[in-house]
Amino acid sequence: MFTGLSAFPLTPMNEQGVNEHEFIRLVECLAEAEVDSIGVLGSTGNYAYLSSEERARVAKLSVENAGNVPVVVGIGALRTRDVLANAENAQQAGAGGVLLAPVSYQKLTDDEVFSLYETVCRSLSVPLCVYDNPGTTHFHFSDELHGRIAQLPQVASIKIPPVQNDLAAAKARVAGLRALLPSDVTIGISGDPAAATGLLAGCDAWYSVIGGLYPEIALALTRAAQAGDTEQAIARSAALEPLWALYQEYGGSLRVAATIAELTGNVSQPCLPQPLRTLQGEARKRVEAVIDMLSLS
Repeated sequence: MFTGLSAFPLTPMNEQGVNEHEFIRLVECLAEAEVDSIGVLGSTGNYAYLSSEERARVAKLSVENAGNVPVVVGIGALRTRDVLANAENAQQAGAGGVLLAPVSYQKLTDDEVFSLYETVCRSLSVPLCVYDNPGTTHFHFSDELHGRIAQLPQVASIKIPPVQNDLAAAKARVAGLRALLPSDVTIGISGDPAAATGLLAGCDAWYSVIGGLYPEIALALTRAAQAGDTEQAIARSAALEPLWALYQEYGGSLRVAATIAELTGNVSQPCLPQPLRTLQGEARKRVEAVIDMLSLS
């Protein structure tokens, strides 16, 4: 399950709640494309902005509409108590696995983070992916901490931040981490612009934002990399460079992906929880121009 393309859809919402019809449609499209897994309630799914009840409902809808594609559900929360409740709701919904980031307000220590994963793993009957996302959690995993956590039962994958856009350096990074992990724990790359490099460097999975909107495009890149076709994988990523440039200019992938989803009619406007907003004005026009340039209808 934690290999290949894991596509992360948006959770379309407004201040009245989740737009269930639109969310179901996004999940169904991913299932029809036969992605390797569907990742819901990650950062792209705005898990941190939803109540536990809303999250339980999203998990249930995901599994019900994913067909034969396994669903990985994000369970991160500020308190371990709430993480455990989210984990139980995900398991009851039939999730194939869970995704956990060390969410915090007070900065966490390594021992606190290890304790979080240790406690959660004791309650799980499904595999867990460690979500290493310092851009949102402001916690920086060391490789040694990853190695400790990876020994825990149920830990099956580590979702790492983007690697350098240099294949030799990326291979060294992945090899260094892999040397500390059990052989059955996979490494997945996040950060769409680094996906091709990460996969070619030895990552087993791509945890993808753009895959949540355009699974066919992301699958083509993934399959090329899995086949060892370096030239094709890099070319497919390079073709999306105007999109990657938007990510960099506008602070990451979420607002860009949500704006694309609105402009293409995949979701209604607004689709993000306040105070978050999709791109407006000149920025929105730039996204629209990239949509046209890349034929992302």
